[in-house]
Amino acid sequence: MAKSVAAVAVVVRSFLLCLFSSQIAAAQFAATPTGIPSLRPRLPNDTLCNHLILPAGYPCSEHTVQTKDGYLLALHRVSSRTGNISEQRGPPVLLQHGLFMAGDAWFLDSPEQSLGFILADHGFDVWVGNVRGTRWSHGHVFLSEKDKDFWDWSWQELALHDLADMICYINSITNTKIFVVGHSQGTIMSLAAFTQPDIVEMVEAAALLCPISYLGHVSAPFVLRMVNMHLDQMILAMGIHELDFRSDWGINLMDSICDGHVDCNDLLSSITGKNCCFNNSRVDFYLEYEPHPSSSKNLRHLFQMIRKGKFSKYDYGLIKNLKLYGQLKPPIFDLGHIPKSLPLWIAYGGNDDLADVTDLQHTLKELQSKPELLYLENYGHIDFLLSVNAKKDVYDHMIRFFRSWGKSSSSY
Repeated sequence: MAKSVAAVAVVVRSFLLCLFSSQIAAAQFAATPTGIPSLRPRLPNDTLCNHLILPAGYPCSEHTVQTKDGYLLALHRVSSRTGNISEQRGPPVLLQHGLFMAGDAWFLDSPEQSLGFILADHGFDVWVGNVRGTRWSHGHVFLSEKDKDFWDWSWQELALHDLADMICYINSITNTKIFVVGHSQGTIMSLAAFTQPDIVEMVEAAALLCPISYLGHVSAPFVLRMVNMHLDQMILAMGIHELDFRSDWGINLMDSICDGHVDCNDLLSSITGKNCCFNNSRVDFYLEYEPHPSSSKNLRHLFQMIRKGKFSKYDYGLIKNLKLYGQLKPPIFDLGHIPKSLPLWIAYGGNDDLADVTDLQHTLKELQSKPELLYLENYGHIDFLLSVNAKKDVYDHMIRFFRSWGKSSSSY
């Protein structure tokens, strides 16, 4: 009886969290001077649906999620080529992209190779997240992207606001728990969010590709060069709050880091490690969509993790930490708070210079549960997204895992 009451209480808290979030967002919207959201200026047809999903023959609709702190996120819903988007057969699955990427990352190859299409063809109700600041999201209810305050966030806010509010939204639309798939930064967001009881209660199971909660053993030469230069601090000191490597200064910055310090002839390998299996002939096409902007503060937070070897909130310094957190050091995200009952599936590679095996072992020791593991010795960080063999090597295993835990597995 006590367990039943406790379970009901958690469900009620989850519902109130979603309701409270939407009320805050509505209040902020009403409080804007014009009542008109500050949307990213885009042509009406410039959407992820129109660029990559509809041309491949898949039904696609776009939703806007307003976060508790006023950001307007694009959330795309995809159905199979033979399905009806209003009559989904399988359970919902949210795809959460990594750093400097957006929802397009799941659709950059053919329908037979891209995870977003593959899941849709297996009958899943596919939802594609896009965090604040990326091309497909829509700005803020009153902040302009030219305002420094628009970029005042790190993966901490992406986890506790963006991911949390997307999960709430999908849960409210589908009235069921969801599967979550994260890659790279998407796994940091997921693990941090899952430490929060009201969020994790809405999640059926999660698949983590290249999980990174600890970063103390990152070995990517380009990244270590930036860390040793204290580039994150320099950028913020210069008043640069939006990190856009497509801009003129971003391109010049990468050139200066490579010049005489890092062999950037193969820039991708110097950032992620050697990738075995993606199609080099498609790099020009990939670069039509990647990279997306992020915030300088986000880079700073990630570099703090590399330097300190901790999975914790953003470190503002002793005085501001005390003011914001009530303690001198930033609070950690305690992986032990992720419920043992949450099924986890983890895929990682031997050539990954960002999601290091030693750091993953640290994560596994702190989790209550024993996740199902898939180790691919020759895979690098990007292979889990773009390998020509990823369906056989990775995605088929992931789908079997989801089917083993889905409550309606017989229907997909």
